[in-house]
Amino acid sequence: MNRIKEVLEKKGIKQIWLAEQLGKSYNMVHSYAQNKRQPSLEDLYKIAKILNIEAKELLVEHKDNIK
Repeated sequence: MNRIKEVLEKKGIKQIWLAEQLGKSYNMVHSYAQNKRQPSLEDLYKIAKILNIEAKELLVEHKDNIK
């Protein structure tokens, strides 16, 4: 899971702008933002660079309750 949509909203950035900067279609970026698809690690780092944040800020931390 990713936080792309949340980060874009927080920064006031449109998905279409990110798609243009990333060189991807709007539909692809929209799929990332809706968590229907996950970006490759390479694209995740590109997105982070474009948004001027750390890549880890785009990820949802998953904690298992395994004992």
